[in-house]
Amino acid sequence: EVQLVESGGGSVQAGGSLRLSCAASGLTYSHYCNAWFRQVPGKEREGVAAIDSDGKTFYADSVKGRFTISKDNSDNTLYLQMNSLKSEDTAMYYCAARPGRMTAIHALVEDEYVLWGRGTQVTVS
Repeated sequence: EVQLVESGGGSVQAGGSLRLSCAASGLTYSHYCNAWFRQVPGKEREGVAAIDSDGKTFYADSVKGRFTISKDNSDNTLYLQMNSLKSEDTAMYYCAARPGRMTAIHALVEDEYVLWGRGTQVTVS
């Protein structure tokens, strides 16, 4: 069974840092593009960062310079290092995956991804 499981969320003060993880089972991360999305109740899910199967990264303007996406193909884990957190970063964060390559215009588009985790809550106060 293919499964994505997020962890690492929590509560942090503005200016602080968190690192989210997304562990995958039942698939080989090196063959997949991966992304982090976030959602606030009442709003659409927003693409935050993505990483292509060859390691190329893409970021939403709102997080550029503060967030870093990476993945470890040896243990099928995706990461999101979040620094200089702001209250507006408060959301449920989801990891997502899709097989194959990714172009820049599709990297942060929700409909491009076929596998999703259940989310981890990040609260910045």
